[in-house]
Amino acid sequence: MNNIAIQADKLTRKFGKFTAVDDISFSLPYGSIFGFLGANGAGKSTTIRMLCGILAPTSGTGKVAGFDVQTQSEQIKAAIGYVSQRFSLYSDLTVMENLLFFGRIYGLVNSVLKQRIQEVLLLTGLDKYHDRLAGELSGGWKQKLGIANSFLHNPKIIFLDEPTAGIDPIARRSIWELLYQLADQGVSLFVTTHYMEEAERCNTIAFISQGKVFKMGTPSQLKHEISDQLLQVECNPLLKASQAFSKLEGVMGLTVYGTTLNINVRNLEQAKVLIEQAAKRENINITSMRPIPASLEDVFSLLDIEKES
Repeated sequence: MNNIAIQADKLTRKFGKFTAVDDISFSLPYGSIFGFLGANGAGKSTTIRMLCGILAPTSGTGKVAGFDVQTQSEQIKAAIGYVSQRFSLYSDLTVMENLLFFGRIYGLVNSVLKQRIQEVLLLTGLDKYHDRLAGELSGGWKQKLGIANSFLHNPKIIFLDEPTAGIDPIARRSIWELLYQLADQGVSLFVTTHYMEEAERCNTIAFISQGKVFKMGTPSQLKHEISDQLLQVECNPLLKASQAFSKLEGVMGLTVYGTTLNINVRNLEQAKVLIEQAAKRENINITSMRPIPASLEDVFSLLDIEKES
């Protein structure tokens, strides 16, 4: 059996002369979590719409659950689940009534529907709120209900568009625990997010900008690529140091974290010398300077610099 849930090969979508998605390729196996990162307007939503069978590609090919995105869009829609950023619930219906409604849309009936609802309620923890109006739930529980609706029909692929946007950290953690449970059951999850700590939880990450995928790999692979290019400098005054060090030769990016600077450099030893010289010239006091492991935010910051250069 083919273990590939989603396959995109040179997928492209144009609107007139504007290219929204430009020649992207990737694959996602079943039971895996794929993080799709990018700014607003980067091409994330257009990519999802093509993969969900809503929007036809201009060129390239793709398969979702074994179905062709060009010719089998209706089969794709029936085979996947989708969770939007905004709560797609009926606020004046209870949790149970929402599940009954969405279950019937998916074609579930009678004992099959009732059994599946009970399974979903227990898995999500919504059983204790089954008779509460959806509009009275907290943001985290509303999103859990949205996720519950999306996998009532046992899809093996779920698309989640920023599923934890606007909810508190505890609820966010709880939702990710649910996503891990689904992945353990063999469900593939295609997740868009702006949170770097969430990207760390994905098996594979792709960074998209201006319709192109610039970087893709596991979190550890992406961080390892710049692990020997990152200096943490504790100094004062910080703003003056930031302005001075960012102009130095070999500095590719600089981010302020509290009382320190994380500086992406081309060569660690050369950068140390240049930073010390600049600090002496500008009367900047350096209290410590050391190489540190990279975070995904550092990867993302460096990616922005590379795109602009």
